[in-house]
Parts: sequence; C-alpha cells; structure tokens
Amino acid sequence: MTKALLGILVTVIAGLGIAGAIAYSGLVDVGADAPHAPVVFDVIEMVRERSIARRLDGIVPPADRDAAARVRLGAGNYEAMCAGCHLRPGERDSELRAGLYPKPPALAMKPKNGKANPARAFWIIKHGLKASGMPAWGKGGMRDADIWSLVGFLDRLPGLSPEAYRSLQAESMGHSHAGSEVRTADHHDNHEHSHDPGR
Repeated sequence: MTKALLGILVTVIAGLGIAGAIAYSGLVDVGADAPHAPVVFDVIEMVRERSIARRLDGIVPPADRDAAARVRLGAGNYEAMCAGCHLRPGERDSELRAGLYPKPPALAMKPKNGKANPARAFWIIKHGLKASGMPAWGKGGMRDADIWSLVGFLDRLPGLSPEAYRSLQAESMGHSHAGSEVRTADHHDNHEHSHDPGR
C-alpha cells in the first residue's frame, strides 16, 4: 500500500514537473488564432459550467424582468455593450467577434438546449468570465436592476427579426444604466431616472 501511494505521488510530481517545464518553455501558443486542443477546450468548458452552476443558488429573477419598460432599457444597453460580440438578429459575424477565442455565443440565435437560464445569464453579465473577453459589468457599476433588464431583453432577443430589433432600439434610451459614462445629448438630463424601468 505504501509503495503504491509512493508511486502515485511520484507520478503526480513528475506530471506537474513536466507540465511546468512545458508552460515555462513558451511552447504553448497563447494566440487567439490557435485553438485549444479539443480535450483542453472540453476541460475548460467543464470547469466553467461547474463553477457557474455552483454560484447560482439564491439568484432569483424578478417577476417583472420581461416587462416592456425593462426590455426597452435592456435593448439599448445590449446594442451599446453586447452586440459587437454577441451579434444582432440577421448578423452572422462581426469584425470583433471573428477575432475572439473562444468565440462568444450568438445570442440572437435560439439556444440549443431550449430557453436560456436567466440566473446563469445574470451571473455571467455581472461577474464576467476569466480569459474569455467577457467583462464583469457589475464591476463597472452596473446595478443588479439594470442587469436584470438586460436579461429580460435577452429572453426576447432570439425571436426578434432585424426590423423588430431596430424598432426596440429606436424606442430605447440607448446606453443608459447606473455607472455608465456614455450618454447622448438628448438623454443627458434624464439619465438619473433612466435606469428605473418603472419611470
């Protein structure tokens, strides 16, 4: 038993040593145009999904997240903050998204596994994802209420036509949430109220 444990320990130490040597050697290509080996990608995806799932307890979507006022607010913020990577209805790719790895999901398309989990979407928007290009918007001052409005819009997005998307954008207040720095001249004076969908 002792010899077996010693053998396992030596194997683990040797494996860590080899992995460390490869990492330090610079042989690993970190370029975004050089995809991971499939097994590496699968491991990263598994770690990501298990990590997110572990942190969803206690996140309860508000009952009014799909209210029209929330959806309009979310629509404006999606166009300003998300569309370049996650696309608009009718788009197949964008200049920015084409160069990202891993490639961000095209949120205007219907999810493969049915309707998206709103708690998962909220957590990802708020906390971001390491080494993926997905920012932690909560770190930038975006309030939970504003994030839920964005989630409410994401619920609606996959069923929108390009025309319906443009119509929602026209009705929205543009990039407008607590902590935002970008304001249009038309909405500057009303910005302090713009993140309350009930107003």
